[in-house]
Amino acid sequence: MDLFQFPKRFNLIWVQRFLINIRFFWFFINVIIWTIIFAIIGIVGSLFEWRGKFLSWIAQTWSKFLLAVGGLKYRVVGLDNLDPRGNYVFAANHESALDIPLAFGGLPYHIVAIAKIELKRIPIFGWAMMAGGHFFVDRTNHSKALNSLDKAKASMVKNPRSIIIYPEGTRSINGEIKPFKKGGLIMALQMGIPVVPIALCGTRNALGKKGLVLRGQTLELRIGKPILTQHIQYEDRRQFVMDVRQEVVALKKKWHHAA
Repeated sequence: MDLFQFPKRFNLIWVQRFLINIRFFWFFINVIIWTIIFAIIGIVGSLFEWRGKFLSWIAQTWSKFLLAVGGLKYRVVGLDNLDPRGNYVFAANHESALDIPLAFGGLPYHIVAIAKIELKRIPIFGWAMMAGGHFFVDRTNHSKALNSLDKAKASMVKNPRSIIIYPEGTRSINGEIKPFKKGGLIMALQMGIPVVPIALCGTRNALGKKGLVLRGQTLELRIGKPILTQHIQYEDRRQFVMDVRQEVVALKKKWHHAA
């Protein structure tokens, strides 16, 4: 009996893997096409609105659209911790390329990112990020990175908005949250902007760093309570960075326990 069942089971596994791969490539093609379309619309719109609010709306719409195309539902937990009119620095974990659409789609704020400078060089996409007022940091050059953060602080004074940072620096492969780098968090500390720890959950399972697989599942964005920075001393910056990381770790653990 097993000899006859083996080919059927093998064929079923092969079909399942084939369909999963087809889903990934379908999603990948849509990401390219719709990123170009939304970016061009955003660039044209930015010619009439210098603060970047239109491009922020474009980024939110693009994010929600891509999640829908990928068959990825999501929910946001803890949004009531925030003031709808406030500006924040959102500090997030980083596990997957899906972190970006989940964060921008789930946070109803005018948000820009502190991104690696390589993204600036991508045609159309990089242009749209520049038009939207996002900040770019060259991680390979410490002095240039510090200069970029100084420019970001000046820009925030002129045009207040929220920022999202991924303090780990690179994506986590195994899902464990790595130590946080200080740059973006110290900028928030110096400017007195509240820092909000957020946990992006389920993105690595849906689309990991390795492998051409997209799994349909529900993602979750968990939002912690804002950490006020006005009274935190610069000398306490290391402890502050560790505290923010610990809050993100705690948020992700709550998601694990609830799943």
